[in-house]
Amino acid sequence: MSQTDLTSNPTANIVEQLRMEIITGRIAEGTALREVSLAERFEVSRAPVREALKQLAHEGMVESKPNCGMRVAPSSSKSMQELVIPLRQTVESFALRSIFDELDEADFEEWETLLCEMKTACENRDFNQLAELDIKFHQSIVARSPEQGLMTIWLTLVSRVRRHFLEGFQKPNDPMKVYYEHLAIVSMFRSGKLEPSIQALISNID
Repeated sequence: MSQTDLTSNPTANIVEQLRMEIITGRIAEGTALREVSLAERFEVSRAPVREALKQLAHEGMVESKPNCGMRVAPSSSKSMQELVIPLRQTVESFALRSIFDELDEADFEEWETLLCEMKTACENRDFNQLAELDIKFHQSIVARSPEQGLMTIWLTLVSRVRRHFLEGFQKPNDPMKVYYEHLAIVSMFRSGKLEPSIQALISNID
């Protein structure tokens, strides 16, 4: 979704912002999400906030607790993550196959910008920002696919393994490894070799 679309669609803007904050851990699991507070934050009425929370509930990001209202849903267990990660690999591989022959300079410019920001985040050990940039990188691949409904599937899978993003980034002694992995993926995309590109993408997700 373009920035123009987000600006003109309050509900979409709220969904995008809250989704990213939940995935990256900026809003912790179990945090209450109150319509009044969110309406004040986003400077909108409660109606778009309510619709945004419904969308996030559909994606598995938030859940409704009796007498507690909406709260950030817990991430999946480790065993569930082991199930979901291969599914995410399948979805992203499918998306890449569907767009690979049509990649153009605009795509690579977008990825180069993300890589520059990712490098800075690695140098600063800003793991929240790094998680957000990693998500944006992979999301851009899925968003480029013409296949209807693929993004909905991807978002649902990512919501289940969001803890995996932060935990994975905090393990390497040198966070720059994350940057170099994504740099290698983009370089492989530029090579025009589909199968090695898919393998690089799959390895990074794992």
